[in-house]
Amino acid sequence: MKDEQNLREQICEIGRRMYARGFVAANDGNLSVRLSDDKVLTTPTGVSKGFMTPESMAIVDMSGAPLDANRPSSEIRMHLFVYRERPEVQAVVHAHPIYATGFATAGLALEECVAAEIIATLGSIPLARYGTPSTEDLAESLRPHIHRNDAFLLANHGVVALGRDLWEAYYRLERVEHYAHIILVSRQLGGEKILPRPEAEKLFALRGKYGQTGLNPGCASCEDECLGAACLNYEEKYVVGSDDHLGRIVDRIVGRLVAQGVVPPQNKM
Repeated sequence: MKDEQNLREQICEIGRRMYARGFVAANDGNLSVRLSDDKVLTTPTGVSKGFMTPESMAIVDMSGAPLDANRPSSEIRMHLFVYRERPEVQAVVHAHPIYATGFATAGLALEECVAAEIIATLGSIPLARYGTPSTEDLAESLRPHIHRNDAFLLANHGVVALGRDLWEAYYRLERVEHYAHIILVSRQLGGEKILPRPEAEKLFALRGKYGQTGLNPGCASCEDECLGAACLNYEEKYVVGSDDHLGRIVDRIVGRLVAQGVVPPQNKM
């Protein structure tokens, strides 16, 4: 039996941290946690995450129908989609942290083997296609990634992180934002250096030692000359020399040039 009052208080504490760190502004962002197989506790709509109270939380069933007088977050559909697709997930956190959301709005995933801590924990952080907020389309945008990842960038929107509890989901959100900041700084200094596959494999092997049990799809690129096909535990296979492979190389090069101010942002048709 879950301690509902404790979960309400945890949501308030995490909301305060998100607000204090600038992960959300005004009434942005939302959090939720499973209460049971058929009930979810979620943040209320229209309330700043920095000023929530335990009694302001809303409870919904798995269809999104309210079970109390409080109005649930307008993006509860996305949370419920996650819970239906991933029964082991117990909590979902969504926010708009500046650096990670910057990458999301630029159309850039965080998927390369660069930072040791990320390789050993989250692995590739994909970019989900754009979906209109508060609609089923936003939830569906996660479908290609939901069974491979525990954190996602939402195109032109923000970040979603999942966890076995509220704190794990929140810390994954923190990790994504910290990593995005590191990548931005590295690109300002000339560009990140991708670790070779053997080094990435060593880090991946440390997951058990670090107590990492979540999903980790590896990296989308392990070496400069390889994108996808030879990558650690990465399911999508890109054949070297194919249009997919060459296109991803071009996208990465252009992304770096844009980040360095060498060329203007490219409008994708």
